[in-house]
Amino acid sequence: MGANSSSISELPENEYLQKLSGSEPISENDPFWNQLLSFSFTTPTNSADLKLLEEATISVCKSLVEKNPRTGNLGSLIKVFLSRTKELKISAECQNHLFIWQAHNALFIICCLLKVFISRMSEEELQLHFTYEEKAGPSSYGTECEDLIEELLCCLIQLIVEIPLLYPCQHTDSNWWKWLCSWYRGRYSGGVTSALGDITYSISLEAVTTLIVFLSCQLFHKEILRESIIHRYLMHGRCLPYTSRLVKTLLYNFIRQERSPPPGTHVFQQQTDGGGLLYGIASGVATGLWTVFTLGGVGSKASAQLEQCSPLASQSLLLLLVLANLTDTPDTPNPYRQAIMSFKNTQDNTAFSSSNPHAFQINFNSLYTALCDQQKSDQATLLLYMLLHQNSNVRTYVLARTDIENLVLPILEILYHVEERNSHHVYMALIILLILTEDDGFNRSIHEVILKNITWYAERVLTEISLGSLLILVVIRTIQYNMTRTRDKYLHTNCLAALANMSAQFRSLHQYAAQRIISLFSLLSKKHNKVLEQATQSLRGSLGSNDSPLPDYAQDLNVIEEVIRMMLEIINSCLTNSLHHNPNLVYALLYKRDLFEQFRTHPSFQDIMQNIDLVISFFSSRLEQAGAELSVERVLEIIKQGAVALPKDRLRKFPELKFKYVEEEQPEEFFIPYVWSLVYNSAVALYWNPRDIQLFTMDSG
Repeated sequence: MGANSSSISELPENEYLQKLSGSEPISENDPFWNQLLSFSFTTPTNSADLKLLEEATISVCKSLVEKNPRTGNLGSLIKVFLSRTKELKISAECQNHLFIWQAHNALFIICCLLKVFISRMSEEELQLHFTYEEKAGPSSYGTECEDLIEELLCCLIQLIVEIPLLYPCQHTDSNWWKWLCSWYRGRYSGGVTSALGDITYSISLEAVTTLIVFLSCQLFHKEILRESIIHRYLMHGRCLPYTSRLVKTLLYNFIRQERSPPPGTHVFQQQTDGGGLLYGIASGVATGLWTVFTLGGVGSKASAQLEQCSPLASQSLLLLLVLANLTDTPDTPNPYRQAIMSFKNTQDNTAFSSSNPHAFQINFNSLYTALCDQQKSDQATLLLYMLLHQNSNVRTYVLARTDIENLVLPILEILYHVEERNSHHVYMALIILLILTEDDGFNRSIHEVILKNITWYAERVLTEISLGSLLILVVIRTIQYNMTRTRDKYLHTNCLAALANMSAQFRSLHQYAAQRIISLFSLLSKKHNKVLEQATQSLRGSLGSNDSPLPDYAQDLNVIEEVIRMMLEIINSCLTNSLHHNPNLVYALLYKRDLFEQFRTHPSFQDIMQNIDLVISFFSSRLEQAGAELSVERVLEIIKQGAVALPKDRLRKFPELKFKYVEEEQPEEFFIPYVWSLVYNSAVALYWNPRDIQLFTMDSG
């Protein structure tokens, strides 16, 4: 691709790039493609490197955008790539040893070019660049090539689902793959994995990345795309039969978390025994143009973070989220979402429903482990939300796990570090808790799981606490943070709904959890009194002046009183259903009994206060009879004895507190910008100019 280029600044003058973007059509059979595609480089792995590359080659891309309608060179490049990928499945007698390498290099160039094309034109204009036909004249578009986009999309999907990543030749029936493994064994002492691993891993990653780029037209529209040419290709026609295999492969890529190949490794290197024309070309070009990639790619210090993760797993998850959130068409529901909603455990032997042709099976144990391990990322939390909300098989499996703490603890840690997380990540974590707390079995079991030394909880040393009590502590802390900082009613509502769902099954609450419940009520009480006082003072001041408008304190009071009532209902639910299991809550209630005096006669709380008032009066009387100067242990003993003696029929029954999460109408208005903000911020080796982004503002992620 130009042995004379040794720096990024020289790329615009590179003769091969100039010819590709020039005015002359290049036939797909031209030897030029062998020269263009026979290079060896370390693929850029971060957006900073891609930004440098894009800035250096922007003039080349602009020229190609301008001249491609007359030359059709983009289409020729794509046809060359398609022919190289077809060679991946040829018989064992094939003597071309470079097809994977050239296919990867062609795909890398296609991906870079597509990204520029898509950011600069509509889908209709893009389609014209794919439909050039040389036979009909230098400036005409024919019908025979109209499916080139579809052919490329299908090829990318086939690459993703058919190229094995683990390279175990003994586990595949593919003759060509067995032959290729055998050939590499004889040529590389490092074994099949080290020799084949980097190039097959890279081409799989490049295929996933190119599909994301194909779908990136959404980034350049403020409105949600409901009619899209690319969407139509992916949801109909030749791509449709691959739906379940693609979703399954992307999920397994996420599950396996395969690390990228070692930095600086190359499959194809200069040889001493000849090796043919293409090897000669490679040896010359590898030290030329693409040397620049080793300066800031995987071989740089910036790669340390990538060594700790899997670029393919991360990119596959992003593609899966994008596909799952494509909008339904009037005549076709999103097949990728259908596949995600219906897949089953490999141990599930029940028949698939005939109504869903995209169902498949996957190892739920492996999926659960990966979900537990990866919750620090927004995209893994979003995947967990989607599976719990949309796939009843996954939800049932998760709720039946006896190690549920492995999943819940990472979610609680997200909420605990709320100030360090973006609001969307916090919302997803909170909704996951809400979905889990809809299940009574979950609400009971979390109080049976005892945890030791929660090191990330800094407010107090927790040497031993139940998972249920810790969950209560974290949710209450989130409410208090929201009250003092963000004041988001949506966050309040979901936090309180989760507590309400759990309240009837509160068991053996930790004393600190009980204290925090009452402390939250105390904070609400003070806030209520403060707003009430401000309203009174404002009303008095306004009597002498008619100029300034009154603040809307009534609305503030209404919101606070709604939250206070919910807290009273949560406390009441616990007392009514499990008073004898929670002496620490009764103790905290008695200790702060004065807090509840003002609400006893309040018209908004009179009914719900009856039980709380009865409990306070009953236990206060028993403590008075026991005398003064009682120790904490003695008070708890009296509470436990009184809980047995208190007649249950004296407590008024209220409807069970149960809240169910329901997505709002048109959820795509939230999820599509969110998913694409994750792609923009997290995708490996993808850079878009922030000035071009229309879908969201730069701080929305």
